[in-house]
Amino acid sequence: MTTPSADRPGSVRPGAEPFPRLGTRRARPADGDTGPVPAVRPAPPLPPLPPRPGTPAANETAVLPDDTAAFVTAHPDAEEPEQPAPVAAKATGRAGRDLRAAIGVGLGLAAAIVASLLVWRPAFLAVLAAAVLVAVVELTRALRAGQFHPPLVPLLVGTVAMGALAWTRGPTGLMTGFFLTALAVVAWRLADGPAGYRRDAAAGVLTALYVPLLAGFAVLLLVPEDGAARVLVFIATVVCSDVGGYAAGVLFGKHPMAPSISPKKSWEGFAGSVLACVLLGTLVLTLTFHAPWWTGVVFGVAIAATATIGDLAESLIKRDLGIKDMGTILPGHGGIMDRLDSLLPCAALSYLLLSVFAPV
Repeated sequence: MTTPSADRPGSVRPGAEPFPRLGTRRARPADGDTGPVPAVRPAPPLPPLPPRPGTPAANETAVLPDDTAAFVTAHPDAEEPEQPAPVAAKATGRAGRDLRAAIGVGLGLAAAIVASLLVWRPAFLAVLAAAVLVAVVELTRALRAGQFHPPLVPLLVGTVAMGALAWTRGPTGLMTGFFLTALAVVAWRLADGPAGYRRDAAAGVLTALYVPLLAGFAVLLLVPEDGAARVLVFIATVVCSDVGGYAAGVLFGKHPMAPSISPKKSWEGFAGSVLACVLLGTLVLTLTFHAPWWTGVVFGVAIAATATIGDLAESLIKRDLGIKDMGTILPGHGGIMDRLDSLLPCAALSYLLLSVFAPV
C-alpha cells in the first residue's frame, strides 16, 4: 500500500486541513492548480444605512447625520438620503394660537353679528341661538371629561325656550324659562338612577345658568327700539377689553394676575383692558345715549373687570377638567364657548347698567 506523497496530486500536505472549516468558502482553483484551495473569509459587513432624518421643527432646518460621507463612500451606487423640506412656521401669539386664523375668524364673526343687527334685529336672535346651542353642547361634552353627565335634551330645549321667552315676555319670561329648564333637568336625570344623581343634576343646572340664562340678557338688550345699539355697545366694549388686555400684556406684562389659572394674564394687561373699555364706554354713552361722562367710566371699568373674571372662571373650569379648549369649531379660538366666556357675564351686567344709565 503506497503512502500519498506531497508531490502527488490529491495528496495532503503536512499541517494542511483536509476539509474546509465551516463558515468559509473556497475560491475556485485555476486550471492546472493542484495546490490547496485557500479559505476565503467573509467580507466585513458594510456600515449600516444612516437613520432617516426626522421632520425638523417649524423654525429649524434639516441637518444630515455626520456619517453621510461614509455612507456615500461605502455605497457608491446608492442614492444620498433625501433631506425633508423644512416646514413653514405658523404665525402664533404668546397663547400658542394661529394669529392669522384667529383674526380671520374674529372678523367673520363680527361681520355676521353686525349684519344681523343692522339688517333685521330678529336675525340676531337666530345667530345668538345657534351660538348658545353649540356652546351648551361643548360645555356638556367638556363636563363629561370630569365624570359629570348633565342631561343634554332638556338643556337644548330650555335654551330655545329661554331665548323666546326673553324676547316676548322680558325679564319675567327669561327667569320663568330658567326655572322650567332647571326643573326639567332634575326630572330628566331621574331616569338614569341614583348613582351620581346629585352631581349630574347640579352640573345640568349650572350649565343652564352659565350659558342660556346669561345669554338671555343679550336678548333683553335687543328688545328696545335702540336695542341694536345697546347690543353693539356691549359687544364692542368686551372686544376692547380683550384687545386692550392682549396688547398691554404682550408689551408690558410682567406681573401675573392668576398664574395658577391663566399664566398669560398680567396686571399690566388688565390695566390695558380697563383703559380701552373706559375710552370706548365714555365715547359711546355720551354720544349715543347722551349720558354723563362718568357713566362711561363706570361702565368701562365694570365691563373690564367682569370680562376678566369670566375669562378666568372658564379657564379654571378647563383646568379642573384637564382640557385646553371647550371645542375646535373655530380655528385659532377653540370652541364657541371659548369666545362666550367673557361675553356671557358681561351681557347681564350691561343690561343692568344700561337700564340705569340709559333707561328706555
